[in-house]
Amino acid sequence: MSCASCSSAVEKALLATPGVIGATVNLATEKARIQLAKPDLLQNAIEAIQKAGYDAEPIETASQPSSAGASRAGSHPTKQNDHEGTMVLWGVLLTLPLVLPMAGMLFGKHYMLPGWIQLLLASPVQFWLGARFYRGALKAIQNRTGNMDLLVAIGTSAAFGLSAYMLGEGNPHLYFEASAAVITLVMLGKWLEARAKRQTTAAIAALQALRPDTATVIQNGQEKVLPIASVAVGMQVVVKPGERIPLDGRVLEGEGHVDEALITGESQAVEKSPGSLVTGGAVNLDGRLLIEVSAVGAETTLAKIIRLVEDAQAAKPDIQKLVDKVSAVFVPVVLVIAVLTLLYWVFLAEGGNLELAIVNAVAVLVIACPCALGLATPTAIMAGTGVAARHGILIKDAQALELAHRINTVVFDKTGTLTEGKPSVGAAVPFNSNSLHSFLAKAAAVEAGSAHPLAAAVLAYAQGQGVQWPGVSQLQDQPGRGVSGMVDGTRVYVGTARWMRELGVPESALSAVNQALPDNAPTHAWVAEDQQGEVSLLGALGFGDALKAGAFAAVQNLTNLRVKSVLLTGDSRASAQRVAQALGISEVQAEQLPHNKSEAVAHYRQQGQVVAMVGDGINDAPALAAADVSFAMSSGTEVAMHAADITLMRPDPALVAQTIDISRRTYNKIKQNLFWAFVYNAVGIPLAAMGLLNPVVAGAAMALSSVSVVSNALLLTRWKPKLLKPETEEL
Repeated sequence: MSCASCSSAVEKALLATPGVIGATVNLATEKARIQLAKPDLLQNAIEAIQKAGYDAEPIETASQPSSAGASRAGSHPTKQNDHEGTMVLWGVLLTLPLVLPMAGMLFGKHYMLPGWIQLLLASPVQFWLGARFYRGALKAIQNRTGNMDLLVAIGTSAAFGLSAYMLGEGNPHLYFEASAAVITLVMLGKWLEARAKRQTTAAIAALQALRPDTATVIQNGQEKVLPIASVAVGMQVVVKPGERIPLDGRVLEGEGHVDEALITGESQAVEKSPGSLVTGGAVNLDGRLLIEVSAVGAETTLAKIIRLVEDAQAAKPDIQKLVDKVSAVFVPVVLVIAVLTLLYWVFLAEGGNLELAIVNAVAVLVIACPCALGLATPTAIMAGTGVAARHGILIKDAQALELAHRINTVVFDKTGTLTEGKPSVGAAVPFNSNSLHSFLAKAAAVEAGSAHPLAAAVLAYAQGQGVQWPGVSQLQDQPGRGVSGMVDGTRVYVGTARWMRELGVPESALSAVNQALPDNAPTHAWVAEDQQGEVSLLGALGFGDALKAGAFAAVQNLTNLRVKSVLLTGDSRASAQRVAQALGISEVQAEQLPHNKSEAVAHYRQQGQVVAMVGDGINDAPALAAADVSFAMSSGTEVAMHAADITLMRPDPALVAQTIDISRRTYNKIKQNLFWAFVYNAVGIPLAAMGLLNPVVAGAAMALSSVSVVSNALLLTRWKPKLLKPETEEL
């Protein structure tokens, strides 16, 4: 594909194919993402692309863990680019003798080559090097559309044909240098553009390169090297110092430090020991690790990351859909302008003649190119999502990236998001005559069946007190309230104060225990049991949870970006206020059930705010789904990550502000690119029509437009997370 019109033609051909439910075609990546009614219809889609005059083949997917696909994908564009470079070199060698004599005109000298030599030099440029433009033009005619190739083919053919005619008539004033220079300059621009585009996909290439081809597995007590595709879940893999971890798993034996920078963006090596989770693609820096494989193929973290980044780069934001509509009518409009220019200079301009008319019409055709329009948005999105992924920010789709720049309210969950999510019991207060041992045993029995972060803290505390707890049955989880179960024939409840009130526990009992709980344990879990139909309080546990290292920076950065922070939690008001005060968050909503959280997010949206929700737990899923843009910590649950638009690969809330920053920068690049793409045409076409633009200069400007757009997008790859400065009124 050569321009936005080509990608639109392929997209239309696909959407008109029976069985194709949806299709998006990306000019920058030269890939089509197709949604089919049935998998066996893929060949129909490929045939539709071929009928449209193009070619296609299925790409290797991330489900194939071997890096062979990555190397194959990487080598093919390189060879193609080398071939293009050779063709450009031939074009330069053949065109320079035609163009250099024009420099003598600056000094009043005329060193033009004889006409027949000009013809010999220009012919291979026009019909050998320029054959690609004729092929592309033929595709456009077959599809009843217009594209860049059609404009170049018509323009250069007119200049070449006019020169050949004038040579036959004995006229010494020829334009062979114009036709040859335009083709060479356009080829040079496409070659530079292709080189630059490869850099926008560097993030994907770097991730694909992380996948080793083999793994050392333990079979029958012996080490054996197997291809990655032959490794199954449950196998034991040995990773020696300096080797990449081949697949996701859990450490069984050994200790060492692992570099996960290219996966999580974490610059510091992470210490691993028995029980630690490891990610395929990370580098084992020291120590021999024995790992039990937990995921292979498409289910590995690395494969999911690659798939998410590719999905984001393939999707089209709303602004690109508008550009596609403009591109669809762009070439026909330019052809009309070129015809009007020709007619004006032949019949209406003073002293006008056919020769001058053709030259000016050629300049109109050459300066006008929808390439820059087609590349403006996808190259910026590719660069933005790629650099974000390198720093641990996975953006699922272009829509999320486009929306993120408008976020003005960020709603944070507390536990596991702003705090470490590893609470510890700071106090245990039994009520009335209940013994501490009995009270803890019942609480631990119920919490032993719960996956809540507080449950592990209760069990650890009970063990430390030497408490042994009985078994539990009929476990019931009440999201946002707590958990209950049958312990020794009695139903025991562990949960929030709100739930205790709903169960009928007297307020006086809650107040008495609350006063005995220390301030340094602001999060409370209340324990009660059902005694013959009446729920009575057994006591309460007080928990402390340290703030995450990046929590303060997260709120400060958002404030500097003029984004309001809100704390929304199911925890107690006292605990929420304590965290909010430490971080500088003024708006707090505490003791919220999951449906209350989603209602709160919806309320902010109804007020006209663009809301982001940040969470990591099952309870956050409804609120994540209700937000304009949702963030999930990768350390959280799978449910939260599936519900979220953006996944933070390391549990650092400061990445939220960084995501908004890269989104704003990406969107600004899109606007800059579209501005320059339109400016080239808005200024160049009128100048060409007025006879103020030489076709050679027009060709150079057209080539420069695409290269400048891609180069501008590549500036995003320099982005690094940093402390964000306050925005001024002007910004």
